[in-house]
Amino acid sequence: MRTKRPILLVEDDEVDLMSVQRALKDLNVTNRLVHARDGEEGLAVLNDPALQKPAIILLDINMPRMNGIEFLRAIKKDPGLKQIPVVMLTTSRAEAERFETFSLGAAGYMIKPIEYRQFVEVMRAINIYWSLSELPE
Repeated sequence: MRTKRPILLVEDDEVDLMSVQRALKDLNVTNRLVHARDGEEGLAVLNDPALQKPAIILLDINMPRMNGIEFLRAIKKDPGLKQIPVVMLTTSRAEAERFETFSLGAAGYMIKPIEYRQFVEVMRAINIYWSLSELPE
């Protein structure tokens, strides 16, 4: 990514967390990865004045306490957070979830592949897109 702001990953699955970490390393992405295990933790990270706002949020849908759609709904209502791009990174292929997340302002919807090489390609596409995008500071 062109900006040095962190990437926020909101994901409850440890294997998916490790896959994201490994893929970012393999792609030489040097942005710091901040991890939250669910939407409530993600909101706490975003509302912590000691932490820099992320350049992008990678968001799972199916999580305990506060799921990805509830989290997305909350941040898109917040004037201080709504401009942060959010890419859904999920196993859900449900058309209703895709429709709802885009209606709420998600910037993308990526299905997590099972095979690692394909996962790296998904992360490469996200990295290229956001490296070329002019993000708000």
